[in-house]
Amino acid sequence: MPSTEFEQIVLAGADDHDLTKLSEYEKVGGYQSLRKALGMERQAVLDELITASVRGRGGAGFPSGRKASFVPKPEQTTKPIYLTINADESEPGTFKDREIMARVPHRLIEGALITAYTIGSNAVFIYIRGEYLTEYEIVKAALDEARDRGLVGANIAGSSWNCTIVLHRGAGAYICGEETALLESLEGKRGQPRSKPPFPAIAGLYAAPTLINNVETIATVPAVIARGGAWYATLGVENANGTRVFSLSGNVVNGGNYELPLGTSLREVIYDIGGGIPNGRTLKAIIPGGSSTPILRADQIDTALDYDSVAAGGSMLGSGGIIAIDDRACMVQVALRVASFYQHESCGKCTPCREGTRWLVSLITKIEAGQGSNADLDLLVDVCGRIMGRSLCPLGDAAAMPISSYVERFREEFQAHIDQGCCPYGDQSSLDGILGPVQQAARMHRQLAVIA
Repeated sequence: MPSTEFEQIVLAGADDHDLTKLSEYEKVGGYQSLRKALGMERQAVLDELITASVRGRGGAGFPSGRKASFVPKPEQTTKPIYLTINADESEPGTFKDREIMARVPHRLIEGALITAYTIGSNAVFIYIRGEYLTEYEIVKAALDEARDRGLVGANIAGSSWNCTIVLHRGAGAYICGEETALLESLEGKRGQPRSKPPFPAIAGLYAAPTLINNVETIATVPAVIARGGAWYATLGVENANGTRVFSLSGNVVNGGNYELPLGTSLREVIYDIGGGIPNGRTLKAIIPGGSSTPILRADQIDTALDYDSVAAGGSMLGSGGIIAIDDRACMVQVALRVASFYQHESCGKCTPCREGTRWLVSLITKIEAGQGSNADLDLLVDVCGRIMGRSLCPLGDAAAMPISSYVERFREEFQAHIDQGCCPYGDQSSLDGILGPVQQAARMHRQLAVIA
């Protein structure tokens, strides 16, 4: 069960103060955690982060304190040490980092400075999604304020420690959310994943030791330092400490971002907080962690939102993007939309991903058009298996895992398309009328076949 002591960690104070302004952020204790950290030994700060056991909020869920401990100490390397923050939020269904940057940019900056100090870095790079122009301008203005106040640059907060922060805009490539492709892009190269090892902690940006964290992970750091890692570890549930900002969207009354303790159930999020399914419709399925995660059926609504519980249900917590799907949705159309996205965003470096995503779109298009066969459905599952685990980065898995889960958990809908020779939903699907070019082509093909 969720902790009875619920405290906001990331968005605290954002409803009562304009935390885009440095003066307002300081009123709620802003930059006090930085000053506290600067008065501590680096190892002591790292110990607090390890005790807190904040699992990465970007999707992988690896404990961020342990991840930071993999970076060599300054005395162990002759190279500079870098901190890179992944703000290239592009996962469909996920928009939490956007709100963090828009509403509490100084918390991100303070968390970045504390983390940089902890690992002995003097340079931070924030790689922000190119489409986030408004958020870029807000974070840039906050950085300018922090520099003017002596909180970024030389002799930070009166200490002898120097640290610069560079804000870098991406160019609209989903693949650059993968950490090594992000590093390639930062270096001015094509955004494609690197082979590992070596891992970024040893040879990352400019072949130097690099720590890469997500926006929400970094924005959690000031609260951990303010009240201690042991306190933070009391929030949430076992093996999933603290709070997360969940992005709720889809067929739900009150979509939005909600910061909640880990362990909160899907039922609480969708019905108690989200207001349920609009227009008296019935919940059909739930995507629990962004479009790259396997789907859950409606009867799994009581699944707790922590890493182990969601995994036991056959999916992943991922980036915290919860998408509610009602009974009007054609799951074949959902599959086609997801597959089309990942085909478009594949960088093409790895053959299984480049060719496999094209095959997924081709097969699902054929089934949606009413021209598929049982052999096509079996081949679709086979292609998913031939993609997973065979690429340098998780994009191939991100395409194959959800498609495989749609077939496994809603096979009867795929079978109905084959048996009936058309989409059984006709024009009544909630996705109908707002389909992308690939889906529209499939619909036109089906209509022409009927006319003929």
